[in-house]
Amino acid sequence: MDAQLKKGMLEVCVLKVLTKGESYGYKIINDLSPKVEISESTLYPILRRLQSSGCLTVDSREHNGRLRKYYNITDLGLRRINEFLTDWEQIDKIYRFIAEVQDGSD
Repeated sequence: MDAQLKKGMLEVCVLKVLTKGESYGYKIINDLSPKVEISESTLYPILRRLQSSGCLTVDSREHNGRLRKYYNITDLGLRRINEFLTDWEQIDKIYRFIAEVQDGSD
């Protein structure tokens, strides 16, 4: 899979997890793991990019004597999910066209 496409899809997956409420890195990985394979080394750069782009906010609080970052989706993040779903409809049409051509059916 194209790396840029995969990166964009993972970003939307992270945003989707955050629609359930605020979360932190380890929990985001656990919430995604039944459907999507993602490591800490992949997640944290995604979280930084999403924060920089205004798609999420970060709040640091103490938890068991350590600071933990909690992430929340913003309105911009919600719009990003909706834009992805709209774009996905077009990608699906292209995929179906390619699959039909590959199968030889019209």
